Amino acid sequence: MSDSHPGASHEHRGDVESAAAPAVAPIVAAVVTVSDSGFAGTREDTSGDVLEELLRELGAASVERSLVPDEAETIAARLRELADRSAVNLVLTTGGTGFTSRDVTPEATRAVIEREAPGIAEAMRFVSLQKTPRAMLSRGVSGLRGRTLIINMPGSPRACREQFEVIREALPHGIEKLLDSGGDCARPDESPRR
Repeated sequence: MSDSHPGASHEHRGDVESAAAPAVAPIVAAVVTVSDSGFAGTREDTSGDVLEELLRELGAASVERSLVPDEAETIAARLRELADRSAVNLVLTTGGTGFTSRDVTPEATRAVIEREAPGIAEAMRFVSLQKTPRAMLSRGVSGLRGRTLIINMPGSPRACREQFEVIREALPHGIEKLLDSGGDCARPDESPRR
């Protein structure tokens, strides 16, 4: 898109295949960085870089990148576009999940998702609370729109890395289930409880 108007999103594609083995159902990912200063070009998108790196290590077939301002309608429009008009099945947003008046990513996400997936955000907050009581200030949400999982991540590169580790193992299976191609949720090494 053009940078000529305030609602434009900056994007670049990183469609080079990852060296890691892809999951059974390939993860086709997008990272949407929500940042007024990043959008204005006055701040580097380091959290988006970290998430792209982690997704590639996980085996994502591709990772599309976008940078949008902290505007609820712009965020929601980008999420709808990715979920409705592309092959993307996993969207990670970064930024805009705190308490400032400009932090509207959770509201934009709620306006877009059709079904919540609260366990993801709950797990990320739970593990983060073991490190800092400030984790309870995160308002990030997660949910589903069609065949796309949308997860709000924090804006800090370090927090993105820490919270991605919490969900890393569950993501491939979650995408398989979302695409109706996965098996049972029980791990293969688990025997049924009696």
